[in-house]
Amino acid sequence: MELIYLDNAATTRTDERVVEAMLPYFTQYYGNASTIYALGEESRKAVTRARDIIAAGIGAKPEEIYFTAGGSESDNWALKATAEAYKEKGKHIITSKIEHHAILHTCEWLERQGFEVTYLDVDENGCINPADVEAAIRPDTILISIMFANNEIGTIEPIAEIGAIARAHGVLFHTDAVQAFGQEPIQVDEMNIDMLSSSGHKLNGPKGIGFLYIRKGVKIRSFVHGGAQERKRRAGTENVPGIVGFGKAAELAFASMEERTARERELRDYMISRFEKEIPYVKINGDREHRLANNVNACFRFVEGESMLIMLDMKGICASSGSACTSGSLDPSHVLLAIGLPHEIAHGSLRLTLGADTTKEQIDTTVDAIKEIVAHLRSMSPLYEDFVKNQQ
Repeated sequence: MELIYLDNAATTRTDERVVEAMLPYFTQYYGNASTIYALGEESRKAVTRARDIIAAGIGAKPEEIYFTAGGSESDNWALKATAEAYKEKGKHIITSKIEHHAILHTCEWLERQGFEVTYLDVDENGCINPADVEAAIRPDTILISIMFANNEIGTIEPIAEIGAIARAHGVLFHTDAVQAFGQEPIQVDEMNIDMLSSSGHKLNGPKGIGFLYIRKGVKIRSFVHGGAQERKRRAGTENVPGIVGFGKAAELAFASMEERTARERELRDYMISRFEKEIPYVKINGDREHRLANNVNACFRFVEGESMLIMLDMKGICASSGSACTSGSLDPSHVLLAIGLPHEIAHGSLRLTLGADTTKEQIDTTVDAIKEIVAHLRSMSPLYEDFVKNQQ
């Protein structure tokens, strides 16, 4: 049985070329990048190369890229350190109701420390209205944090417009770009982004490595204290193999972005078309136009998402019902509730996220499997039976 992997928003397979680039830094060039002898110099050069690649990809300066252990650390750093550094100016933060829990739970923690957070509503497609952002700004607002693209429904937010509003009001702007980096063109200057979070394992790089872009002049403090690594802003021995892998993954993603996303978009739209034509009572979630190329999120009425996932797994198909960070929760997705779906429909969600290796044949196999599973589960549902009778 062929494994069909359609959960690339949760994590991706590490590219063989990335693994090949990393290997020498485990056993050959294993020196600590902070040492002064030649072996450490090789590690330091490799870190510099990766930093240069990533910075160039988003129009940043290399010294504005700070390596972290991943997207969650980067999000925590951006919010907590900004709150600490700018608390004399104010204690008000603006975010949205559909952010990743690395943002939402950090905001909840900050609220317990005396900060006030405004959680903006989104429309039925998960889009944030820039006018709502501007209306929420107060004299004591110190930070706006809006994700670049939603990890569950794939909606791409109007980041450039929000960035312009933040800049005009003198408010710092952070974006969680974990799902968008390597998938969407990002230019931090053009979009007025002051801080940006990313993670290596979302673009065929290794796990346990990420970065936070911090615009020069943004005065936020260290998040991890200890040594002088990352220009004294993030202590800890550099994860050289991880950094090298992230740099290589970013290089490959930038080079293939246009062609890869065009192909993913075609397959995505094909899958959505088959769902809507062949499965009754299905709802596609997220913006149809402003959407990540590889994201399909659908709710199948009268069916539990968890049951679908188990049955798909038995057929060798990997999918999810929402964020991997909440897969153990029985509650419906906060994102689907925020776009106005009732609990009973939100419970029947599937997130299918394509990768560079996904084929049309795999899409067909998956759609056929979902058709069969949905029909089987609905046949056992008294709610569905009553609904069909009432429609006649």
